[in-house]
Amino acid sequence: MTTVLIADDQPLQRFGSRMLLESQDDMTVVGEAANGSEAVRMAAELHPDVVLMDIRMPGLDGIEATRRITAAGDRTRILIVTTFDLDEYAYAGLRAGASGFLVKDAQPEELLAGIRAVATGDAVVAPSLTRRLLDAYVHHLPADPTAQDGTSEDARLSSLTDREREILTVIGQGWTNTEIATRFHLAESTVKTHVGRILAKTGSRDRIQAVILAYDTKLVQPS
Repeated sequence: MTTVLIADDQPLQRFGSRMLLESQDDMTVVGEAANGSEAVRMAAELHPDVVLMDIRMPGLDGIEATRRITAAGDRTRILIVTTFDLDEYAYAGLRAGASGFLVKDAQPEELLAGIRAVATGDAVVAPSLTRRLLDAYVHHLPADPTAQDGTSEDARLSSLTDREREILTVIGQGWTNTEIATRFHLAESTVKTHVGRILAKTGSRDRIQAVILAYDTKLVQPS
């Protein structure tokens, strides 16, 4: 059973999401938050598998709430909701640690599939779209404070093998596992193993965070 916390300042939106989620045999809503502060508090108390996080809420917004929830180190994953698929809010949400985002006019089946994917550790944004977001907004928002200043090797890369560094670079360029397997003449299962090791060694929550890492460490430059 996937447990979900709904964070949205609009009661009707929360009601609709609850009705949809609780119509599913494999999901249950454990709480509703009307703002970011409530979302952070309830996530700490309830430990949901997924927080369905609105971005624009009064007081503490969904970006900062996402940052605080993911920084707590719990297993909870964040699926953010935004009005436009290529806006600065989506980018900021991913940088804050969200595992993906959906637009508010997504179809019900897309929302359900997104929650299931995030709950199992997948990312709900294609790597190519993540790269478009980063290319568009990387110059406009603050850099990752954990990134190095460019004068020394970033510690998050130091444990990677040469092959893992190569694969992280092309992950950052938006390549899929199939494309990586073809390019490097590897079995796709081997690529998945490499990706898993990269995520573990770099402390990346998912593939999206690996793309962001590739930008932060200058393995990939904005196009």
